Amino acid sequence: MKKIFFVCLGYIFLSGVILSCKSDKNLRLKSPDGRIEALLTSGNEDDPGLRFSVFYDNVQILQDCPFTLAFKGMRGMGRNLAVSGSSEKIIDESWERVWGKSKKVINQCNELTVEFSEKGESNRKLNLIFRAYNDGIAFRYYLPEQESFTDFNLIRENTVFNFTGDHKIWAAHWADFITSQEEEFDEEQLSDLKMDDILGTPLLIQVDSAIWAAILEANLTDWAGMCLSAGAGQYSVVTRLAPLPEEPDVVVKSTTPRYSPWRVIMLANHPGRLIESNIIHNLNDACAIQDISWIKPGKCAWDWWWSNGYAPDMKRKLGPDIESHKYFIDFASEMGWTYQLVDWFWYGPPFSSMVTWEPNPESDITKYTDICNIPEIVKYASSKGVKIIIWLQWKHVEKQMDEAFPLYEKWGVAGIKVDFMNRNDQDMVNFYHRVVKKAAEHHLLVDFHGAYMPTGIERTYPNFITREGVMGNEYSKWSSRVTPDHCLTIPFTRMLGGHMDFTPGGFINGNRETFRAGEQVGLAYTMVQGTRCYQLAMLVVYESALQVICDSPYNYRNDPSGLDFLKMVPTTWDETKVLDGRVGDYIIVARRAGSDWYIGGMTDWDPESYKISFDFLGDGNYKAEIWKDAPDSYQVPGHLVKENFTITNKENIEFSPVPGGGFVMHLSPE
Repeated sequence: MKKIFFVCLGYIFLSGVILSCKSDKNLRLKSPDGRIEALLTSGNEDDPGLRFSVFYDNVQILQDCPFTLAFKGMRGMGRNLAVSGSSEKIIDESWERVWGKSKKVINQCNELTVEFSEKGESNRKLNLIFRAYNDGIAFRYYLPEQESFTDFNLIRENTVFNFTGDHKIWAAHWADFITSQEEEFDEEQLSDLKMDDILGTPLLIQVDSAIWAAILEANLTDWAGMCLSAGAGQYSVVTRLAPLPEEPDVVVKSTTPRYSPWRVIMLANHPGRLIESNIIHNLNDACAIQDISWIKPGKCAWDWWWSNGYAPDMKRKLGPDIESHKYFIDFASEMGWTYQLVDWFWYGPPFSSMVTWEPNPESDITKYTDICNIPEIVKYASSKGVKIIIWLQWKHVEKQMDEAFPLYEKWGVAGIKVDFMNRNDQDMVNFYHRVVKKAAEHHLLVDFHGAYMPTGIERTYPNFITREGVMGNEYSKWSSRVTPDHCLTIPFTRMLGGHMDFTPGGFINGNRETFRAGEQVGLAYTMVQGTRCYQLAMLVVYESALQVICDSPYNYRNDPSGLDFLKMVPTTWDETKVLDGRVGDYIIVARRAGSDWYIGGMTDWDPESYKISFDFLGDGNYKAEIWKDAPDSYQVPGHLVKENFTITNKENIEFSPVPGGGFVMHLSPE
């Protein structure tokens, strides 16, 4: 028998699972629990291309998916290949997050590497690495170092995902590759997609009532970010990589040896299990920072959302000045929050035009204005037990980070918020990596806004504490797009990649009829849609180790219902469980910090009653505090009811939320 994949007889059993030869052309790779399976085939003489198929609980999800690469100035790869070798291994380890949705992480999978050589004189080589986890399939390609193949310009990666039917999907459509990735995820069918679409990831797919899938990427390093579009097949999507701005017919410029990022297909029997998945971080490298003691998760006060507003308790309009920041620092100190974010204009006008958003070429991020002395603000904040994060325009960072970051460390600044990148091409990906590495050298946290979707680098550099790449509460200043439907879709879509700086916690609450976008109607404040409890629940539902709380001290002090929960809720967790949910309709998430549990529930404008089981708790009694919608919360969205009682893991509670409502709970063992 030819040396195709393995020379094997029957089955090779690894740790109770299975790498098996179906024939001399096919290879099966199964997850440790046996529920997920990938079938790889090298094709035949008529069609010698590579193919893969994916099964979940013996149901075929993907069928005969081809893979090819196209290069500028040389022949493509993916066809006319012969197998030259293979190897397999079991990965079974555990590691701990610095912060995130769970502390202890199990990394368990079966891995297969297949080595290919191109037929003919060139004899170029390509390896495919597949991993089968209990929560999905991942694969990437490796171009080994070789004399016949050194420098290359990749113009297209054609990884096709052929689905078996016209499934329901949730997709984010981009108008262009220049985008902040702040879009809704539209509910549609695979057949609705077009070949010229630019679809951001993750792409969520409902195969049937008990099978859910999501396509996304992991370990994006020195490569172009992955988008998707409709493929040539009836129900297919194909990878579409972001082009280089200066050379738009090229997506990746590199040299061998090179690994690609991982292409990931998450799989589960419920969309909530996808949220719990650790596959993205398991596919990234271990923490590269030796001393992590300075990396502190926490909540953050924020001046920008209210920067043009009038503060009645100060009897003045707020702005980018020391007194305004002291106002927020004092409140952060009252609340026990860790940070205050000094947003834009601290180093003068960052843009030459607020219409085109072109960066100001005269800006100097090593100098502060006369009215916003950063060392003085840092000193005042330190006296109040608060740390300072400062905003930066990314072009200015690119130009001055080598001199600015050591200076910020000297000033005592704790972190930076870098904004307006709005791209995920290879050059921008490399910029992200340079920033987080340089920031780590100077003990600076990093929060990227105008950012691309996370792919797990925060495992390697946990000072990269959060990022935007989501249509969050800021949009409520000028639009009505941040609806409950949107807010209840992004946990099952955007958040599958990881941390998400949504900036929750708005305290001027409106219902479907009373909400107004402040800037559209000239309001001096910003409203949010949904009840007070709905906004509180975001602090549990939405994952972010740095939770930037959006509203002003005056609004929190003026109507403090629920403020005690904002004070106590953590931002990093030891365990996460999604108790129930339906995409776009409702979600209930439980997260454990130490021995205490926090539960958050959110619902859309058309609520349903739901019952929660507490069987995830340990034995014994738990003291329970609950903040829930009052009966009149739809009419008075800031109105809530707080109750205290005792509960055990044998009990259930039924909730009947109001439209756009929610609840939060704090449970601690007696």
